[in-house]
Amino acid sequence: MSRKLWLPLGAVVLVVNAVQWVVAEAITAAAWTDPPYSYARNYISDLGVPGCGVQMQGRELCSPDHVLMSTSFLVEGILFAIGVLLLSARLVTGRARGVFIALAVAHGTGMVLVGLFHGSPDGPGYGLAVHFAGAGVGILCANTVAILAGALRGLGLPPAYRVFSVTVGVLGLVSVALVGVSVSTAGAFERGSVYSWLLWSVVTGALVLAGAGRGSRYSRRPSVVENVSA
Repeated sequence: MSRKLWLPLGAVVLVVNAVQWVVAEAITAAAWTDPPYSYARNYISDLGVPGCGVQMQGRELCSPDHVLMSTSFLVEGILFAIGVLLLSARLVTGRARGVFIALAVAHGTGMVLVGLFHGSPDGPGYGLAVHFAGAGVGILCANTVAILAGALRGLGLPPAYRVFSVTVGVLGLVSVALVGVSVSTAGAFERGSVYSWLLWSVVTGALVLAGAGRGSRYSRRPSVVENVSA
């Protein structure tokens, strides 16, 4: 594959990845009818728990389409990692590229684990711990990618994008810190920590595609982010 295709392909992958997550979540949540699924109270992970009648922290879980959501977790981890790797290969140089790669791979690994180990006590004794660890790594790394993308400058995107990128990443990290504030808002804050990087993916992918389509410096220079010195 030509290196010239890496940038637009990475952008498309990020956009498609975010869309597949939101669609899979909406379909899975709609199939959950007894008891009704709550976007504010229920965790996203609840949608991937197999079986009905499982009790988890006071919530009764019943997700008929749990396979769809678990598959979406797996797909998200893989596609996000691929998208960031493709973009960083063309836009980032030096040690910054290594940081992007490490964060992308760590996020991808974490989300694959989330998809493989469901978030309920019904399963192997270590399963729930692996699920939570994977989710934590995935959330922290993806939001850090967004912050770093805005802080490094030089992506060739409007200054407003830099502010957006840092802001959305910070809000994502703040949201995950507030998940435990109340059981009635746990799901809402968890979504704040996840939708942050999904929104970042869509905006970044769309702007990169628009810039590449206009024949911007993306198509003329192999990398545009300055090296990060020690």
